[in-house]
Amino acid sequence: MQKLNYDENSKSINQKKDEVISFKCELQENLQNAMKVFVEEHPNWDQYRILQAAIAGFLMQKGFQNRDLTRLYIGNMFSMNFKD
Repeated sequence: MQKLNYDENSKSINQKKDEVISFKCELQENLQNAMKVFVEEHPNWDQYRILQAAIAGFLMQKGFQNRDLTRLYIGNMFSMNFKD
């Protein structure tokens, strides 16, 4: 297993914080339907904002601490856009 160099990885994370990476995932039908109903009732939300907030919230609850992650979570939850 390759040993990670933390300093090098942290620099690359900070340089790429505005990049967006797409991924494909399958959702259970009931989850997709619930998300559709929520978006219809809350037009300021979309599926991408929901997933970003959910993933960020999950990671924070599991103890992952990162300022950019916190900003993403708070920004999605409260429609805020943080700039450095």
